[in-house]
Amino acid sequence: MVASTKTTAITVVAVLAIVIALVAIFPPEIESIYIDDDHSGDSYMLWSLAAPVIAIGLALITRRVYTALFCGIVAGVIIYSQLDIEVAFMALFTGNLDDNVQGLAATLGSLGNIGICAFLIILGAFVFLMRRAGGTAALANWSREKLKTREQSQLMTMLFGCIIFIDDYFNCLTVGTVMKPVTDEYNVSRAKLAYLIDATAAPICIIAPVSSWAAAVSGYIADKGAFETFVSTIPYNFYALLTIVFIIVIVLLKFDYGPMRKYEKNAKEKGDLFSDGRADVVEDTDISDHKGTVTDLVVPIIILVVFCVLGMLYTGYLYGGTDFYSMLSNCDATVGLPLGAFFAFMFTLAFYYYRKVIVFDDVWASIPEGFKAMFPAIMILILAWTLKGTIDLMGADLFVADLVQSYGSDVEFIIPFIVFVVGMFLAFATGTSWGTFGILIPICMALFLTNPTMMVISMSACMAGAVFGDHCSPISDTTIMASTGAECDLITHVNTQFPHALTVAVISAVCFILAGVMQSPWIPLLVGIALIVGVLFVFRIFIRRKEYTELS
Repeated sequence: MVASTKTTAITVVAVLAIVIALVAIFPPEIESIYIDDDHSGDSYMLWSLAAPVIAIGLALITRRVYTALFCGIVAGVIIYSQLDIEVAFMALFTGNLDDNVQGLAATLGSLGNIGICAFLIILGAFVFLMRRAGGTAALANWSREKLKTREQSQLMTMLFGCIIFIDDYFNCLTVGTVMKPVTDEYNVSRAKLAYLIDATAAPICIIAPVSSWAAAVSGYIADKGAFETFVSTIPYNFYALLTIVFIIVIVLLKFDYGPMRKYEKNAKEKGDLFSDGRADVVEDTDISDHKGTVTDLVVPIIILVVFCVLGMLYTGYLYGGTDFYSMLSNCDATVGLPLGAFFAFMFTLAFYYYRKVIVFDDVWASIPEGFKAMFPAIMILILAWTLKGTIDLMGADLFVADLVQSYGSDVEFIIPFIVFVVGMFLAFATGTSWGTFGILIPICMALFLTNPTMMVISMSACMAGAVFGDHCSPISDTTIMASTGAECDLITHVNTQFPHALTVAVISAVCFILAGVMQSPWIPLLVGIALIVGVLFVFRIFIRRKEYTELS
């Protein structure tokens, strides 16, 4: 339950008052730490972890992620300044520019950060235009004609969700609109449709190199080669990869368990798509005039992907890349993605004008609509970037890295598992995966400054855990949009999908333990796939025996 405004305000004031009192009584001791030639400097030691701990704690208590992140920022600059108001003000708004540490003003003025925000806004505008042109409605009609069985309609929903990998907002807004009439025709419950939409939104976007999520994670990494680092996390993102396997197996087995089983049974046997899960308010998301065809959806998506890849390759070329791999390795996603998206957007406008499926007013409407759709994500990014800046100011990365070097070498294999569980819990409680990225990714990087493989595994664990929380939390925007797109009651959607998602999460946790030991993704991934198939077969046998016993 989200805390009231009054309760949140009292909590924030109390926390900041305690921070001020503790800093006055126990001022931070600054020590110089040397890890290697590239990682050395001053650290506020244990105090350096106070800002992320406060942000995490407040997010869990109040479930107000904006307030929690901002309070963590303020607490961080109070500690950094040691109650010197002038130093605190400068740290909050400018950071330490000589060391490339960003405060709020520097964050807002960073070209890379501006690029990510621009990319999000352009994506929002794309969503509006594609729906306005009628492409989503046309694809729904085409799918209804081609698909012949319940299983085909569900697999098509999954496939379409995988294709719309650019952004989870885009995914939910599009897949629900297109596939709802198709799955209705084959008596797929709205609860199952909502699960399929949700399971191919965030879990797909987090393993797509060309996506808003790739840009955001690259921004959090904030190092040269950030995009290459993101790509290297994909094979280790067991939750996202195993979710796809889980969907395929459960659809082909024609089997569900938990609360979902009741909804699917009622849909198949009685034609009741809702059971008790009918949405109270249904918002019509189709704003087109139905002039468009499938081409008006497929072509812009292809163009968007192609131009985004070209944009990243171009930036890689500017940074010294000479072939495809070196250009991709050296690219700057925060520049390449918005650059590619802008040219793709202009091409799409020309394409739609040529086909006469939009009018000039639609173009002007798309920009504010895009900004409105992406505003929550942009706000989280700005606050998370600034929090990262305050953490960097106090040398938290050096402190944690020094601890791991001193005491953690014998247990480092378990750290990805711990990060995964923390990410799951934090994202589920707060409803935001991006906020979780902003808090945990800098810590993951600090843990393994001298072990790049374990750094990648831990970052993957952070992303996987955060995606689980985003996937299942009743206060997650993606969860809300998936239930709205399927016209399914929100709590029904949460209750029916949670057992499915939790099954994948538990198996993923086992995979992260194995990956921490082996420092390779392939054997843990194969073990995860085998466990998915085995567990579902066991569940099916057990449930069918139970039902047979009850009938007899």
